[in-house]
Amino acid sequence: MPTGIPPLDILLTKGHFIFAFDFGRYLAAASVTFAVVWLLRRTAMRARKIQAREATAADMRREFLQSVQSALVYVVGACFLIWGREVGLLHSVFGEGFGLGIDLLILAGIIIAHDAYFYWSHRFMHHPRLFKHFHRAHHRSITPTPWAAYSFAIPEAAVMFMFVPLWQFFVPTPGWVMFTWLNFQIIRNAMGHAGFEVFPRWWLDSPLTRWINTTVHHDLHHNGGFNTNYGLYFTWWDKWMGTEHAKYHEKFLEVTGRTQQSEAQAVGKVTA
Repeated sequence: MPTGIPPLDILLTKGHFIFAFDFGRYLAAASVTFAVVWLLRRTAMRARKIQAREATAADMRREFLQSVQSALVYVVGACFLIWGREVGLLHSVFGEGFGLGIDLLILAGIIIAHDAYFYWSHRFMHHPRLFKHFHRAHHRSITPTPWAAYSFAIPEAAVMFMFVPLWQFFVPTPGWVMFTWLNFQIIRNAMGHAGFEVFPRWWLDSPLTRWINTTVHHDLHHNGGFNTNYGLYFTWWDKWMGTEHAKYHEKFLEVTGRTQQSEAQAVGKVTA
């Protein structure tokens, strides 16, 4: 029976579908990333694990449960988002696209805008007066795992969600573009918390790739660089604002060089 409160009615009729979609994205991205890391750690690339410390089962259970909590926050937010579209306050994402070229520009735009939003909101939540209430729960993961991708306190989850209505207020966005960005975002988030570097050693030497964040970049933020490396997808804002970890390049080269050392040691044992 309708309650007469539109967001609540949407929650009661569509909430379970919204949760299945959003939590399903998280579960798929975190599970696949976790499985890939588990497999790579049984190959010659096992030395690419960034920290010597191992995340405990309790760490991963906390990350998972906090991610469930975040997904529930997103469900509530999505109900207001749907209502906003219905009353014309926000642009719909179910219309036709504008042609492939324009659609791809919008996709690039939402990625770049979200990176900027993430950098500044993330840095904002590190303010001493806000950190305890917003961001401390996430930083309990000193050695993060892919399950930490949505491991937020309720206030932080709300801040993370707010990018979507802000974007949809200003930019009409085709459904496939929004769907692509949502999945790109969670995959990159899971990778950032993987605790294992998958990018090649030359990544930071090429002008075509060095501005794209690596796992080492965000791992340093969790362990050893608390007030550095705030970016999500790119290193631009950290470079511009002087917040990139001073030893980021050194640490990346050290981690990615371990594979070569491990292989050389293995060859030495065989030929000895």
